[in-house]
Amino acid sequence: MFRAMRREKQQLSNREAVRILEEGKTGVLAVISENGYPYTVPLNYVYYDGKIYFHSAKSGHKIDAIRACDKVSFCVIFKDDVIKEKLTTAYESAIVFGRARILTEEQEIVEAAKRFSLKYNEDEELADREIKNYWNNLCCVEIVIDHLTAKAGLELMGQKE
Repeated sequence: MFRAMRREKQQLSNREAVRILEEGKTGVLAVISENGYPYTVPLNYVYYDGKIYFHSAKSGHKIDAIRACDKVSFCVIFKDDVIKEKLTTAYESAIVFGRARILTEEQEIVEAAKRFSLKYNEDEELADREIKNYWNNLCCVEIVIDHLTAKAGLELMGQKE
């Protein structure tokens, strides 16, 4: 169903792909918008229990697109070091294909929002306060991963093309 990676020597293991998702800070969500064009948006996220979670306002382009079609892609660029003298980049990235679900149960929204908050700031009181402050407009989305791959640039793989 999903394509094999063309540059298989650069493919990272599933464990390394998960590490990228766990340690990354920002990803780019791709959805199919109502006009058939892809729509991508950078966002912060948390990877927990084999799934990706992010928060959003209850309305907007990405939420409308997810409601219309739950198939999404999500990319995290973990390393991105340009090597000017070699005209190349030392990079690691992970790409997810999955299905997005807008969370509806209060407990799952609170849990997702709290895990997200604590990834970026360990202050639980602040997390609880922010969730409460934004509750009326808070939307949380879960991405169930169908396919995950990761890749590293040749410079990081220690190989020459």
